[in-house]
Amino acid sequence: MFTGIVAAVGSIKSVKPQEGGADAGVRLEIDAGGLPLADVALGDSISINGACMTVVEKTDSSFAVDVSRESLNRTAGLDQPGEVNLEKALTLAERLGGHLVSGHVDGLGTVHSFEPVDESYKLVIDAPQELAKYLAYKGSVVVNGVSLTVNNVEDLEVGGQKVCRFSINLIPHTIAVTTLKHLHAGARVNLEIDLIARYVERMLSAGRS
Repeated sequence: MFTGIVAAVGSIKSVKPQEGGADAGVRLEIDAGGLPLADVALGDSISINGACMTVVEKTDSSFAVDVSRESLNRTAGLDQPGEVNLEKALTLAERLGGHLVSGHVDGLGTVHSFEPVDESYKLVIDAPQELAKYLAYKGSVVVNGVSLTVNNVEDLEVGGQKVCRFSINLIPHTIAVTTLKHLHAGARVNLEIDLIARYVERMLSAGRS
């Protein structure tokens, strides 16, 4: 489990295809940036842009993870070198500064707009319609591993497809310490819905059957 509070911005240094052809995954070598690795062991989990991955190699300043083809097909930002948001798995001794995050990407969103508003930034994202029932005003959502609060949500039809468009206010600190500063209209982002909303929806749907 994670909190969605990014601990450091690292960078993917290399993407090496695994044996097995087009259906094989890749091994990522990641510079941990300011993320301390002294307490990280092989087999531990680290969230990379919101996707939970297992450490298979490590040095004092870097680590490697294997990413399956399925994970590559369902995430954004893990298939090429570049900056990534990093967070080590939550321990019971830590504060829950964001919200409970599993590190499982539920869908890919598309940035509709990203622009400064006064001292902050307004991020507007189009999410797949199947995630609409989990997104609510003042509810929680994870974008590329960052725990955020939904400020507005509406269901629309864009280009003949139904989407759920929601907006988020980003304070300067969040911009400064995460990779969200690099977003732009058309960029793809990893989304994870609120864990509690997932169970509430399941309980309600089970009761209707």
